Amino acid sequence: MVFTAGSALLDAVVLSVVSQEGTYGYKITQDVRSIMDVSESTLYPVLRRLQKDGYLETYDMEFQGRNRRYYKITSNGMILLDKYRNEWILFKKGVNKILLGEKD
Repeated sequence: MVFTAGSALLDAVVLSVVSQEGTYGYKITQDVRSIMDVSESTLYPVLRRLQKDGYLETYDMEFQGRNRRYYKITSNGMILLDKYRNEWILFKKGVNKILLGEKD
């Protein structure tokens, strides 16, 4: 399984949020924080790492006289997100089997 309690799960959530709509940093942090307890100081390095690794790209636009940085998921980001989603489905199936007492 790809998921650990740490960075892979956070990466999956961030990629999922950004894939819904290319959006700006503060909104991403608010959307992620509505799902899991994480600080802004944790999220911005994740955004930078995902960008550096080629999973996100950025562009700046003016908003109310200031530049706002927007994030967009790349095709490699979508591939990784699909991998995380497939792993999540397998994880849920495994948990359900355990909860239902099913054997292989």
